[in-house]
Amino acid sequence: MQFSGLFPTRLIGALTLLAVTLGAAQAKDDGTDPSVTIEKEIQANVINADGSFVVTSDTVILINEERAIKEQAQRSLSYNSTLETLDVIHAYTEKPDGRKVAVRPEQIKEQQELASAQAPMFQDTRVKVVIFPEVAIGDRMVLQFKKTRTTALFPGQFEDLSYPAFNPTRQFTLIYDLPADMLLYADAKGFAASTPAAAPGRRIYRWDYVPAQKARIEQGAVSYLDYGQYLAVSTFTDFAAFAKAYDSRAKVNVTPKVRELASSLTAHLDNPRAKAIALSEWVRKNIRYVAVYVGPGGVVPHPVETILANRYGDCKDHVALLEALLAAVGIESTPALVSLGNAYLLPEVPTLGVLNHAITFVPGLNLYLDSTAEGIAGGYLPLMVLDKPVVLTKTGVVARTPAVQENKVENTLLYKVSSKGAAEFTHQSNVTGWAAEMNRYGARSTKPADRDLMIQQFLMSYGLNGSGKMETGSLEGTDNHFELNLVGRVENLVSLPGPVGVLTMSSLVGGIAQNVFSLLIEPERTQAFACFSSVIEEQARFEFAKEIGILAAPRDVSLSHERFDYSANYTRADNAVVVKRRFAFKHPQVVCTPQDFEAMKASAELVLRDLKSQIIVQSL
Repeated sequence: MQFSGLFPTRLIGALTLLAVTLGAAQAKDDGTDPSVTIEKEIQANVINADGSFVVTSDTVILINEERAIKEQAQRSLSYNSTLETLDVIHAYTEKPDGRKVAVRPEQIKEQQELASAQAPMFQDTRVKVVIFPEVAIGDRMVLQFKKTRTTALFPGQFEDLSYPAFNPTRQFTLIYDLPADMLLYADAKGFAASTPAAAPGRRIYRWDYVPAQKARIEQGAVSYLDYGQYLAVSTFTDFAAFAKAYDSRAKVNVTPKVRELASSLTAHLDNPRAKAIALSEWVRKNIRYVAVYVGPGGVVPHPVETILANRYGDCKDHVALLEALLAAVGIESTPALVSLGNAYLLPEVPTLGVLNHAITFVPGLNLYLDSTAEGIAGGYLPLMVLDKPVVLTKTGVVARTPAVQENKVENTLLYKVSSKGAAEFTHQSNVTGWAAEMNRYGARSTKPADRDLMIQQFLMSYGLNGSGKMETGSLEGTDNHFELNLVGRVENLVSLPGPVGVLTMSSLVGGIAQNVFSLLIEPERTQAFACFSSVIEEQARFEFAKEIGILAAPRDVSLSHERFDYSANYTRADNAVVVKRRFAFKHPQVVCTPQDFEAMKASAELVLRDLKSQIIVQSL
């Protein structure tokens, strides 16, 4: 639950539209989808001592509803063309009378995986699309394919993470066949294990999914992997071993060019923290985020000299270059592997399935840095990596990022209401803390005409017709304060002659209302959800023309809860009403539980009622 900005911006490759509450950025899910039934899915993995493997997949999917045909009548199978091969063994549509319609060779198309819409991405992932013919309700799509991994990402190791689809599933079996001296560790939630079978020189493990009805994923909820069914397996004994394997392939060199650059960037600074932030800021501003996942590029950064010469790289490349720059001025750092998204827990065994991002940790300063976050200044973290477990690759320690960081928004709004009900308005926002640079970056990245269009869209969300201009503070620098002004006109603020209510809007955007609406977007909660601490203060002054009389103003409100404080004060002065509100959300963790929600709900609904309160006026 967090709203602190106006501008859409890419944070580490994830588009976050900041005109909606960040804590409620997930689309709704219908839970278990009965449009298809997965009658069988068996994945049999045969792992070699060097970590290479062959996985054979057998699936049978029954089409139950018309709407499933468009989505399910073709299967996309991805593979790394440098490290793997993929062969379709057989594929056909089976009719209810037993007739089989084979997939012809020309109905298997190969293409490059779609590039990310959030950032440039270059990779050797290919997709084979199997197009099933003559699919209708009641048909079964039968597919068997084999994927051969010739080179392991981590030599001599294997790891995997699987979870069931949100469809009725009769059988989902996972089999792992390993050399007898290659132990496999597992964390199974909702999967039943069979006794490992013996084979000459081999050990075979099997897990079967225990079918269960799945609830709809609630808006703003944590990842399904934090509370749902999954199977994580790994040959790594623990996260320390996993970290060691990553670190062995992530060595960096402090080249003469790196030393020269680091020295020039920090020559005027006299303390390690300032130097660390300055170096992180240079990487953030000068190394473009481009994902290049070729061969083992998913876990191995490029050489520092290559990153510096190209001026682009992915998260691992950012971390590698920043590590070298820090080392050049005598500051020790370590890559920190973290989940980028809404997963706040790690499986009990190490797997890349959750650890999908790398940031920098400076242990001597207890400082986390993410130079890939274009809209977040050094010293702050993007919301998606707050309060997350991290694996520090140089020590193997599992640590945790901060849960709270500085954030305060002060909004001041003035309406000058004419005798006809139209109003001139000025809206000033002062942002302090992590969101200051995000707004500054967003303003820099948005065309002036588009900024003004955003104001019109904000007004329309309240049912108001109007327009305005946006004026910003300095768009240079990276300090922790940013000022934003909106100036415009609303044609229909008050529907006179009345008596009529005027909504006590104390901010147009980025305010208390958006946070509280976010908190109550679900009437009930059964899943944990993200909630971020912040302080928002607002003042709105409604100045009415002398032809308009004020009949009534709302009563003052004061609420104190363990998780938040809220106050609203309404003062009449001459022919004006001044609204002052303060909302302080103070949760020590990023994740709120369903019990937290239940405890907050009644108080939050009282806040919502006050936010909908009205000033009653009429023409004299």
